[in-house]
Amino acid sequence: MIRKYLLPILALAGVGLGVFAAVQSARTMAPTPMVSDAASPPYHAFVAGAGLVEANTENIAIGTQIAGIVSTIDVQIGSDVKKDDPLFTIDDRAARATLASLEAAVKVAESQLEQAKYECVLGEGLVAKKVISSEDADLRRYVADTAAAQLAQARAQARAAETDVERLTVRAPVDGQILQLKIHPGEFAPTGVLQQPLILLGGVTPTNVRVNVDENDAWRVRAGAAATGYLRGHKEINVPLKFVRFEPYVIPKVSLTGGSTERVDTRVLQVIFSFDRGDLPIFVGQQMDVFIDATQAMSEPLRSTSINSR
Repeated sequence: MIRKYLLPILALAGVGLGVFAAVQSARTMAPTPMVSDAASPPYHAFVAGAGLVEANTENIAIGTQIAGIVSTIDVQIGSDVKKDDPLFTIDDRAARATLASLEAAVKVAESQLEQAKYECVLGEGLVAKKVISSEDADLRRYVADTAAAQLAQARAQARAAETDVERLTVRAPVDGQILQLKIHPGEFAPTGVLQQPLILLGGVTPTNVRVNVDENDAWRVRAGAAATGYLRGHKEINVPLKFVRFEPYVIPKVSLTGGSTERVDTRVLQVIFSFDRGDLPIFVGQQMDVFIDATQAMSEPLRSTSINSR
């Protein structure tokens, strides 16, 4: 009796759940409203490109010449630093002990040289009194010269050890801001080219934006052209851009925007602009929609050159 009624009831319940799930999945989801509309070009004739905000020095990956355990960190993320400011220090106890030993050796060599010089001066007087022979006086001068050479060697070794101690403190190569900090006290800092830099540093006053211009539009961009950058996702945050330079080597496009009409085989000319971000919430690594004024290029007649063949 139970099987006679229970199985049809369970089957109907399953069909009902399937219909309900199908109806729910078929419901039209309301699109998420955009935070900001797309930016509109401010120029009559323009070239558009995707820009990436970067440091004006480009992003500098800080490394260390000597591997070791980090003992101190002198900066934080976002810290402004000047050239030669200390960034972090590798444990320098062994290097400082070596330096102290070599500095002591310098003092010993100095004492030996002073003693040899005294013996040399004394020998010259004794030669005049015919107490010792001239050969003995020459020997004393040779000892003094040897002591001077040993002192020079000891000082050179001490300077080399002092240089090693200085190299254990990694310093800022330029004025800039700490963009990333991926090393902490007690961690091992390796040498060489790293996949993730220990510290990422760059100058942000002014800030640069690297714009990818399609090679088909590259001829329309002129040196000194005006441009405006709009922060991706918020067109109200925009800044006038100042032309800095071209990167004259056209490269394959590496940063894709996801557009349905985008070609993966596109080659781009990179144009560098700069701007003063002031208090605007624009950070290194963000994307910008950039419009470059191409009015000058459109008004100038194209000039062609030909080579006359003989």
